[in-house]
Amino acid sequence: MTVTNQARYKVGGMDCASCATKIDTAVRRMPGVEDVSVSVAAGTMTVDHDGTSDLTAIERKVTGLGYSLRALGKKPPAGAERHDHGHDHDAQGHAHVHGPDCTHDHGQHRHDHEGAHGHAHRHGGGHDHRADAGQEIEGLHGHDHGPMEGPWWKSAKGRLTIFVGAALAAAYGLGHLVPAYEPYIFTAAMLIGLVPIARRAIMAALAGTPFSIEMLMTIAAVGAVVIDASEEAAAVVFLFLVGELLEGVAAGRARQSIQSLTALVPKNALLEVDGREGGRTREVPAESLAIGSIILVRPGDRISADGVIVAGASAIDEAPVTGESTPVAKDAGDAVFAGTINGDAALRIRVTAAAADNTIARVVRLVEEAQEKKAPTERFIDRFSRYYTPGVVVVAALVAILPPLVSGAGWGEWVYKGLAILLIGCPCALVISTPAAIAASLSSGARRGLLMKGGAVLETLGKLTAVALDKTGTLTAGRPQVTDVIVFGRNAEDVLRLSAALETGSSHPLAVAILAKAAEDEVDIPAASDAKALGGKGVIAMVEGQEVFLGSPKAAGERVALPPAHSKRIASLNDEGKTVSVLIVGGVLAGAIAMRDEPRADAKAGLKALSDAGVKTVMLTGDNARTASAIGRELGIEVRAELLPQDKQRIVGELKREGFVVGKVGDGINDAPALAAADVGIAMGGGTDVALETADAAVLHGRVGDIAGMIELSKRTMRNIYQNITIALGLKAVFLVTTIIGITGLWPAILADTGATVLVTINALRLLRVRMP
Repeated sequence: MTVTNQARYKVGGMDCASCATKIDTAVRRMPGVEDVSVSVAAGTMTVDHDGTSDLTAIERKVTGLGYSLRALGKKPPAGAERHDHGHDHDAQGHAHVHGPDCTHDHGQHRHDHEGAHGHAHRHGGGHDHRADAGQEIEGLHGHDHGPMEGPWWKSAKGRLTIFVGAALAAAYGLGHLVPAYEPYIFTAAMLIGLVPIARRAIMAALAGTPFSIEMLMTIAAVGAVVIDASEEAAAVVFLFLVGELLEGVAAGRARQSIQSLTALVPKNALLEVDGREGGRTREVPAESLAIGSIILVRPGDRISADGVIVAGASAIDEAPVTGESTPVAKDAGDAVFAGTINGDAALRIRVTAAAADNTIARVVRLVEEAQEKKAPTERFIDRFSRYYTPGVVVVAALVAILPPLVSGAGWGEWVYKGLAILLIGCPCALVISTPAAIAASLSSGARRGLLMKGGAVLETLGKLTAVALDKTGTLTAGRPQVTDVIVFGRNAEDVLRLSAALETGSSHPLAVAILAKAAEDEVDIPAASDAKALGGKGVIAMVEGQEVFLGSPKAAGERVALPPAHSKRIASLNDEGKTVSVLIVGGVLAGAIAMRDEPRADAKAGLKALSDAGVKTVMLTGDNARTASAIGRELGIEVRAELLPQDKQRIVGELKREGFVVGKVGDGINDAPALAAADVGIAMGGGTDVALETADAAVLHGRVGDIAGMIELSKRTMRNIYQNITIALGLKAVFLVTTIIGITGLWPAILADTGATVLVTINALRLLRVRMP
């Protein structure tokens, strides 16, 4: 069996989808490469290969196209032994990897490129891969494609655009002073910007993309000089560079939206040196924290690692990670996330995840990987553009040649129109229309705790017509709560106090519910002695000098007679889906406690939101029919109870055969078969417990209402995509007509392309501001 190796890279300078297409086409043709996924929005590339690929050659191929590369951590092959970061280093801890040294002169810009330095480690099969040492493999190009970080005017791309703009302005001034040399002056100004564009066009053509935006631009500019329109050629090159710069700024904004999450995690942490409360602490880098370390988090500080509270209780503001608007009360034993904000009390926290695996890092990684997975609409647009661009070249050639040949029209006029059509036909706006919207949507959802594994999942969510939900932990909180304290012979406080005395120290869910209620009501719990658990019946102990029993109604009935009125009351509580424990004190019936796994606070509103959206809802649960029906009646949802995992899978299949597009919501573990069978499987839960391997999507905060939020986000995204496609094609159609009838020329033609691209990107970025209901 062939084991697939995977290499991931951060790619600098991808500003539009045609960039991604060029890289994809070039890398896919390299020996040993099995698959390539490139995301413009995340700025990443994943290469699946069979282990025989020359990764250095692949990297050189991409840098030759004009992009910078930084190798990210590789995933081990499926089924391979998981390795730690104890890499094999050479004597100095580095393995130097050199691309070809080269020097380029572009106008007045001189760039010296050297190979990058990075750590190397052994990957399965003895193949050397570069590890996540943050190395840059610089592009061999003049027109910078580096990442847009900091102010745009400080980037090499920004500086080149400013320089070409200045050269164009100077050309206008000199042209008026020496009109005889005006064509040469404008040609020189144009060449400053066109040389790097033409080099990229040639590299792309050699790598398998002959009809790139750069090639169309180069043909149009050179053609304009040939027909004596050098002034327009220079202006068109400048406007093209301005358009690319704007695309870079917009792409950078989309990228920063999700990357900014990582800034939420503090750089430092207070580590307990001796691991005891009140002991010494020292400040250490958060990324150095080992699993099991104890850290101190002061009131108002951000938590620096995922962990479990060891001591202390506080309200935690989880809005940055889960979108939860109100602080969540946390106590010893509760999990906390890195990047969330501690409220009003100091906490001691045991670290449960390394910095690279904390919740925020996982969210960012998931979204970046998801952006590489194309939606059906995106794949269609990609296929369409492969034929569209050559088609535009053919149309432009026919417009330039046919009228002069057939009707004797002037060559200059029609060649000029043909060149304008070349520019109008650039596919950038069309190709970016879908991935820009999907990337913005995935980022927007992730910032609100809604994680989706790619564009296909996001697109399908909006088509859901039925949602099947698990009960325990999805519609309900997943832990019983005391709902009723019933008095028979003692008062309510006594019933709760004595019951809690029997349950002290027990971790049984029903015991935990009783103790939580006692703590909430602040009752004094007496000590119990000689406590004994009676298998399947209850518990018995001596409390305050009397024998006290707490157990099932059946077991209690064996000890004392239950009057018909009390039995009827207990039966009524059972019909409501509640579990009842009866308390007997000194051989006398004292009272009872009813408990139930209560619906989540937002479950009813969340289900109503789904119904309002025209989505059928059904509860699938393994619980007994009486309990499930009681919860179902309260929430107003159809119930299918007493199901095994394979039954849930079968019901999902039946719904699909009835014509429904089905989403399955569950905890992602015991619901695995049904999650896999559904059109979209959605895991409920928070942080590291989310079973994303099975599910297509996840709701980090576990709110039922977020399911409707996901569906609405999908529908909004698809509307945005259709708007983008309309803008892209509509502008091109208008300018195509106006160019042919002679109203517009080269300047408006390039504006039709770059303007449409910028409009489409800005429209997509509106999705970053979407607020969940």
